[in-house]
Amino acid sequence: MSGFIEGEDRTQATLFPERIDDYVAEDSPVRVVDVFIDDLNISGLGFRTEPNATGRPSYHPKMMLKLYVYGYLNRVQSSRRLEREAQRNVELMWLTGRLAPDFKTIADFRKDNGEAIRLVCREFVMLCRKLGLLNNTLVAIDGSKFKAVNNRDKNFTRAKMKRRLAEVEASVDRYLTQLTEVDATETDDDKGPELERKITQLREEMARLKKFEVRMLEAPDKQISLTDPDARSMNSRGTGMVGYNVQSAVDSQHHLIVAHEVTTVGSDRSQLANVAKQAKETLQAETLDVVADRGYYNGDEIRACEQAGIDAYLPKPQTSGNKAKGLFDRSAFKYVDKDDEYECPAGERLIYRFTRTEKGKDIRRYWSSACPRCPIKAQCTTGDNRRVSRWVHADVLDRAQARLDKQPDSMRVRRATVEHPFGTIKSWMGATHFQTKTLPRVSTEMSLHVLSYNMKRAINLLGTEKIIATIRA
Repeated sequence: MSGFIEGEDRTQATLFPERIDDYVAEDSPVRVVDVFIDDLNISGLGFRTEPNATGRPSYHPKMMLKLYVYGYLNRVQSSRRLEREAQRNVELMWLTGRLAPDFKTIADFRKDNGEAIRLVCREFVMLCRKLGLLNNTLVAIDGSKFKAVNNRDKNFTRAKMKRRLAEVEASVDRYLTQLTEVDATETDDDKGPELERKITQLREEMARLKKFEVRMLEAPDKQISLTDPDARSMNSRGTGMVGYNVQSAVDSQHHLIVAHEVTTVGSDRSQLANVAKQAKETLQAETLDVVADRGYYNGDEIRACEQAGIDAYLPKPQTSGNKAKGLFDRSAFKYVDKDDEYECPAGERLIYRFTRTEKGKDIRRYWSSACPRCPIKAQCTTGDNRRVSRWVHADVLDRAQARLDKQPDSMRVRRATVEHPFGTIKSWMGATHFQTKTLPRVSTEMSLHVLSYNMKRAINLLGTEKIIATIRA
């Protein structure tokens, strides 16, 4: 092998063996994992720190937590793969003190300490705040759909069940017709037994689907998933996906995830206030600005944010069909606050008539008596009067719109802020996304992904030395 770089003889003995610490670089991210977790008061976070009185001693929770954080930081999420890495990965040997738990022990730790792991994720956000990495004034909120461990064929909604039953019934009818034709023709090639077998199988499938239909109708949302009972069918970019809706609040300065939550609700309409309040509490801010897309527009949610000292910036969805019909839409009617009236495009005033409750909201109704003789009535309404409805707390929505009008770049900031972390985490997860089942375990898994994302982001921004020095200070 002359002329090439040659390695050392693997059988050569050394008088002074090298330390494992010599194999770990001084600026390696594993050193941040080690110092950060060693500094945690894990008993206060909910980890079990008291050893068993009898039996074999258990592994220390800090060691197990280090194993998981290192794994997720390096895209190794499987407990079996973590078991193998602990036996051959030099950095993990250094981190765990050459301990190598079996995969069942590793998996049970994640399963049994879900809430505590979520609090560890919050602790790192607090460290980022101490490091000066958080803006504390503006966060962007968005949701994204993540795949669950549940095939679409093993999820049933009313529409899916109806379609599957119709397909099975159509197949049974087709085979019965073929069986009748075979009975009517006397040939040596007798397909009757094969057709009867297929018909029997289809009827068994129909009976199985009927049982699933009973379970589905008993569920609150009329939906069941067979593999992961908490996973739900959701619309994602025009296609169906069985998974979870992950909400996140992302800091606008360095794109760190301040708060997150995993839900089984496919819509974002009722998520704004909850996530915004979590972000405000984590940042310990007196007031907070949040930006979100039109999918979050909900009067009750915007009002709840305002009552909590949170200013929401989000566009109003255009749901009126009048514009498509060639009629004036709602925006053509201007509200006159001092008179509590609306002014129409013809200059007439729509006065207050009465209040009624619709879907739990008190709605005020306005119309003008001048509509029947209005020269532009054909452009306004096909009825006797054009009526306008106003929520009793619509002033909250007016203030939200005024804020957005003053900050027209808010949506661009939102898009550039909140979509980056989701794309990064999904690329780390791979095509399958979540690997665990049920909402509590999926929430724990997401917390580990968020923790690893924030940690890697902070290391890239500040370097390991500054973070370690801040933790030890």
